[in-house]
Amino acid sequence: MSTIDHFVSESIKKAEIDEYLSKRLQNAGYAGVEIAKTPLGVRLSILSTKPGLVIGRGGEVIKELSKEIQERFNLPSPQISVADVPLPELNPYIIASQIASALQRGIHFRRAAFWALERIMKAGALGAEITIRGKLRTNRARHEKFIEGYLPKVGDPAMKHLRTAVVSVQLKPGLWGIKVRILPPEAVFPDKILFKAQPQEKQKAPQEEQEPLGSGSAKAEEVQEGNLKEETPG
Repeated sequence: MSTIDHFVSESIKKAEIDEYLSKRLQNAGYAGVEIAKTPLGVRLSILSTKPGLVIGRGGEVIKELSKEIQERFNLPSPQISVADVPLPELNPYIIASQIASALQRGIHFRRAAFWALERIMKAGALGAEITIRGKLRTNRARHEKFIEGYLPKVGDPAMKHLRTAVVSVQLKPGLWGIKVRILPPEAVFPDKILFKAQPQEKQKAPQEEQEPLGSGSAKAEEVQEGNLKEETPG
């Protein structure tokens, strides 16, 4: 197997594992998985908003999950760890899943999209974009985009910082697709210009007019001489 075929097959396997876990852990708030190879086998770090449902009572669910993954995808001794999502509003997969569940409950797609945008921006995101595709209002499929904030589409910053997720949902009109893009608040761009505030100069208090040197002592001597003249008898 060539190097290109190896990387292509590994990417396909990761996508299949991600799709399987998204269906298997749908009720547990699944938010993605990170797969890494170790000397002891393959380690899977599952992100979830409800880690307790992934682990199960006494670790029963996670043991069944590791066994299923080993048999289904032929992974050598998979080690599964579960981590909580610190900010679910900045995870595009969670937001797309929430929009999909809202559409299944009969909520209008525009209302669900604006609600999701408001939550994303309140969490501190620099920008967000939600695209909903399908038979939205007519029998002909189309799409609508909902954008807020700053969101680069191409270039190195977009490849490094932009988070993207796609979720599909089956409704009565047909299959709808939901694509969410989020620019996290920690994203730094090379062309960003920072303005440094100049230190304000302290205003000096107006100084009193100083008398020339010796003038004060001369006046004091004149007053003393006058007093002496008054005291001495004529």
